[in-house]
Amino acid sequence: MARSKEKNMTLSGHLRELRNRVVICLVCLVVSFLVGLHFAPDIIDFLTDMGKSCGYRYVYLAPQELLMQYFSVALLSGVCVTLPLILYHVWAFVQPGLKKNENLLFLSAMISGLLCFVIGILFAYKIMLPFMLRFLIDVSKGSGITASISVQNYISFLLTIFMIFGIVFELPVVSVMLTQMGLLKVKWMRTGRRFIIVLIFFIAAVITPPDIVSQIMVAVPMIGLYELSILISALLLRLRGRKKTKDDA
Repeated sequence: MARSKEKNMTLSGHLRELRNRVVICLVCLVVSFLVGLHFAPDIIDFLTDMGKSCGYRYVYLAPQELLMQYFSVALLSGVCVTLPLILYHVWAFVQPGLKKNENLLFLSAMISGLLCFVIGILFAYKIMLPFMLRFLIDVSKGSGITASISVQNYISFLLTIFMIFGIVFELPVVSVMLTQMGLLKVKWMRTGRRFIIVLIFFIAAVITPPDIVSQIMVAVPMIGLYELSILISALLLRLRGRKKTKDDA
C-alpha cells in the first residue's frame, strides 16, 4: 500500500520528499563536520606520523595553513561519515521507481562500491604510501638537503593517493554495472585485455615514483581487479542466462 502511494505521488510531493532528504543529509553533514573539527588535530597527527617515521619534518608556510588543513580534514571526515546515510537516501528516493531486479542491482552497487572504496584507501594507507614515502625521502639522502614538507602539500598528497586508489578499486563495481546494463560486453573486456594492461602500466607510471617496483605494486592489483571484473561479470551473466532459460521452460 505504501509503495503504491509513493508511485502515485505528484511532482510536488516528490520535490518535497527530495527537499526533506537533502535537508537531513545536510544537517548530518554539518554535525559530522563539527565533530570532525574537534578531532582534526588528532587526525592530522595520525596522518603525519607515517611521514615522521620515515624522517620527514613538517612546517607550515602561512599563518592560516595548519588551520585550513584542520577544516579540510574535518570536511572530508564529515563527508565520509555521512556518505552511507547519503547513499541510503539516494536509494530510498529512487527505489519506488525501480523494478525488483533494478532495485537489487542499484542497492548491491552502492554497498559494493562503498566497500571497494574503503578497501582501496586501506590498501593505499597500509601498502602503497609507506613504500612511496620511504622511496621519495631516500632520493634526497646524501644530498645534504633536509626534507621539511609543507603540511598542506603533505595532506594534499595523501588525500590524492587515497582518492586514486579508492576510485581504482571501484573498477569491478563499474564493470559489473555496465555489463548488467548491456553497455559493456565481457567479450570486449577479454579481447581488449592487452590494451588495458598497457594502459594500466601507463597509469601506474604516472601516479607513482619513477621506479619499476612501485609501478608494479600499483599495476598488479589493478590488473587483478580487471580480471576479477571479467570473472564476476561473466558469472552473473551466466546465472542470468540460466534463470531466463528456467523461466522460459
